[in-house]
Amino acid sequence: MDKIVSLAKRRGFVFPSSEIYGGLGSAYDYGHYGVLLKENVKARWLEAMVRERDDIVALDSSIILHPAVWEASGHVAGFADPLVDCRFCKRRYRADQIDQAQCGQRPSKRPGDTEQCDLTEPRQFNLMFQTRIGPVEETGQDAYLRPETAQGIFVNFKNVAQIARRKPPFGIAQIGKAFRNEITPGNFIFRTLEFEQMEMEYFVPPAEATQWFEYWVEQRVAWHLRYGLRESHLRVRPHDAEELSHYSSATSDLEYLFPIGWSELEGVAHRGDFDLTAHTAASGTKLEWVDGQERYTPHVVEPALGVNRSLLAFMVDAYDEEVVAERERTVLRLHPALAPVKVAVLPLISKNDDMVGKARALYEELRRAVVVEYDDSGQIGRRYRRQDEIGTPYALTIDEQTLEDDTVTIRDRDSLAQERIPISGARALVLDKLAADWTTPKRD
Repeated sequence: MDKIVSLAKRRGFVFPSSEIYGGLGSAYDYGHYGVLLKENVKARWLEAMVRERDDIVALDSSIILHPAVWEASGHVAGFADPLVDCRFCKRRYRADQIDQAQCGQRPSKRPGDTEQCDLTEPRQFNLMFQTRIGPVEETGQDAYLRPETAQGIFVNFKNVAQIARRKPPFGIAQIGKAFRNEITPGNFIFRTLEFEQMEMEYFVPPAEATQWFEYWVEQRVAWHLRYGLRESHLRVRPHDAEELSHYSSATSDLEYLFPIGWSELEGVAHRGDFDLTAHTAASGTKLEWVDGQERYTPHVVEPALGVNRSLLAFMVDAYDEEVVAERERTVLRLHPALAPVKVAVLPLISKNDDMVGKARALYEELRRAVVVEYDDSGQIGRRYRRQDEIGTPYALTIDEQTLEDDTVTIRDRDSLAQERIPISGARALVLDKLAADWTTPKRD
């Protein structure tokens, strides 16, 4: 994980938040390449959920919902973790992860020993961030920053069902920010206070819920493999009865082999009719499906994936080191559809006006179609290495021969193969390569 963290900061993917003030635990800012990578991850998810299907529509609900939403959903009463405090180092830990806790101040008895914390009794802490609506504290209304995007979908079920011209089975997909005031073990952006979720609620006739649950587990595995995760690093783990949430009839986690071990990447849950029934009872508005004589409360299957965690998994899986010409090369072998930059344009000699002119012209032509980067800083080898580290699939180099015959060299990030192509056909060739099927390079 240290290598990923170092690369992320060095190349402008992710920075510690408020770093000049010492940082804020479990909070991060995304730099240029991090933003582009995140947007690509979200775009590929939205394509798979909405653009490539005709049974799912999109929604963007408010971050701050009516407080009654969270009471009806059970979050006010039950969305809590058992936490304990260490009397020595004053740190707070989750009681169910105490085996990972190490006191930061109490000395060990001898080298290699880990002294256990002196802990308080567990207490329940609600994980929602509370705020106030209204300019005056005394007359304001208590509210919460949403801890998940799902409830915004459930309370809009009637609105969407009336205008979407779809009947169950159909889904509502949403990407948005969520906030959880939880104690975290670190692990970079794996778990943070503020994060983005990609959630889809699929509303189905009750009798079909089990088959749709199995269907969506398969679909979500296929999506991760489609964009480059190695099959050997991805597995499905069904929850046992003791793990199931109060609303869940069945849940399966898609787990990825992160550097911290096998951990949840995405969850697929069969939520039954819990949410629609709860909001019907609390609001007095019937959230059900009515079609002629047919009337029922749909059951819900929910695939839920964190954008931050997905980005981390793709970066971890793409990270590779190899020795090329007796020099170590670090490369992010990202799927081209996820790569922040698709192609780099590099004049071999930055002080050669003719090379620079042709390179700038090619760059201007390409940027109308794809995200392209122009780089004339430093030796060509170093520029290649920079592009390798941010995951750029292709590089186009303008050199002396370009000035003679208007050809350029195209370099492949993964194979390092180079070939000369006419500069006039570079745009079409790059677009063809980006649209072609991509095979994950073989790695250990």
